[in-house]
Amino acid sequence: MIYYTQLIFIKPGCEQEFHAFEEKVLPLLKGHNGDLVYRVRPGKSAFIESSRELPYEIHLVTFGSKADFEGYKNDPKRLDFIEMKNNSVEKIILIEGFEL
Repeated sequence: MIYYTQLIFIKPGCEQEFHAFEEKVLPLLKGHNGDLVYRVRPGKSAFIESSRELPYEIHLVTFGSKADFEGYKNDPKRLDFIEMKNNSVEKIILIEGFEL
C-alpha cells in the first residue's frame, strides 16, 4: 500500500471552485483502489510551528499500488474537471510514503 499526503494551497477567493472540483473527483478514488483516509482543513491554531505558508487542506490518501494512483490521476472522468482544479489551486505539495 502506498500513502500520498497532499498539502493543498488555494488561490484567494477560489475556495468554492475547489470544493466543486473535489465533489466531482473524490468519489472516483474507490474505483482505483484508493481511500481518502483524512481530509483536513486546519485553522491557524492547529499549527504549532511553521516556516512556510499554511495549506488550505491536507489530504492523506492510500492506493494499493503506484499504478492505482496513476490510474486515478489519469482517469478521463477526473480529467473532465481538471480545469476547475487548475483555476482554483495555487500549488500542491505531494508526498509519497509507506507504512513502517
